[in-house]
Amino acid sequence: MKTPFVTLDQLKAITAQYPTPFHIYDEKGIRENARRLKAAFAWNPGYREYFAVKATPTPAILKLLKEEGCGADCSSLTELMMSDRCGIRGEDIMFSSNDTPEEEFRLAAQLGAIINLDDITHIDYLHRLLGRMPEKMCCRFNPGGVFTLGDTREGFQVMDTPGDAKYGMTREQLFEAFRQLKALGVKEFGLHSFLASNTLSNDYYPALARILFHLAVELQKETGCHISFINLSGGIGIPYQPDQTANDIAVIGEGVRQVYEEVLTANGMGDVALYTELGRFMLGPYGHLVTTVLHEKHTYKDYVGVDACACNLMRPAMYGAYHHITVMGKEELPCDHKYDVAGSLCENNDKFAVDRMLPKVDIGDLLVIHDTGAHGFSMGYNYNGKLRSAELLLREDGSVQLIRRAETPEDYFATLLWD
Repeated sequence: MKTPFVTLDQLKAITAQYPTPFHIYDEKGIRENARRLKAAFAWNPGYREYFAVKATPTPAILKLLKEEGCGADCSSLTELMMSDRCGIRGEDIMFSSNDTPEEEFRLAAQLGAIINLDDITHIDYLHRLLGRMPEKMCCRFNPGGVFTLGDTREGFQVMDTPGDAKYGMTREQLFEAFRQLKALGVKEFGLHSFLASNTLSNDYYPALARILFHLAVELQKETGCHISFINLSGGIGIPYQPDQTANDIAVIGEGVRQVYEEVLTANGMGDVALYTELGRFMLGPYGHLVTTVLHEKHTYKDYVGVDACACNLMRPAMYGAYHHITVMGKEELPCDHKYDVAGSLCENNDKFAVDRMLPKVDIGDLLVIHDTGAHGFSMGYNYNGKLRSAELLLREDGSVQLIRRAETPEDYFATLLWD
């Protein structure tokens, strides 16, 4: 069972001031989670979390995480600009991009960000652009093939296909890239890789760490490059469905520590700092999309029509992703009605739930759609002329702060040229 972090009474007061739909975030939950993560890796003196800005690109959230000691993982010009305006700059920024335009590399270098190269050809590109390489750089590794982990039963196994991913360098390219960068004056090197997304396994990070740690030992021995950090990237997931078990970040941190001692420390590399770039794990459970029921429709199925749509949360339409739904005020009632919960887009996949068992839903009910704190608002769009919603922050003292106003028709028309 998933429990909202806001009550019906709170939402009634909030919606009297801020109409639905809106995304709301839980400051207390975010801060507590950031502290759990930091504690799990406290054994590594150089540890740093670089929050994946793409997950929730909202200044109030970035500033909150900055207060908790987090940096920013950026992948675009505007994400770099946002981080800079939030006071996050220098090596507090990890710039991990692909197919990168020159203006983005320029700004990353200007801000002093750590640049994480996705492709070996970007070395010459960046060198021509800057004239001089930064002294600290990172390269992204793609091992190819298929990555598997965990229980082999369907629905339990973590599996991704790095070989089909557009990101990163092959092993051979990685060794050559380190040699080229060293020849161009780079003095400190980092290693980065991402093998699977939204993993619900405490074994994922230790398994990835083992791959990268062994690779780092070989790289340092064969190229003479000093590897000062290893970025384990993201991939730690969250339990979207109520019967799934959440990852234990303390267990994950201890698992990585054991591999670190076994591989890096044993090979004289006990000074390597560890970085992470988590998004979903950091924010996902601490965001709700709140929406109001507008209509009921009874044809071949029973439909609940709400004032949010896939423009506010596209994951169910795009991936068929599950997001739990709470009908506020009816949490204790039996889920004995089957509904499709739909928005108003001119697309049949504009559904937050299909054949979902819920309590009897009535017009005017407030629905909380769970786990939208990451890749929720950030993936919004304007199809059908829909306007992006507001974002709110539920503060630790119970007050509510507007951290992004809702778009207006004037915003939508602002970029149009009529003549």
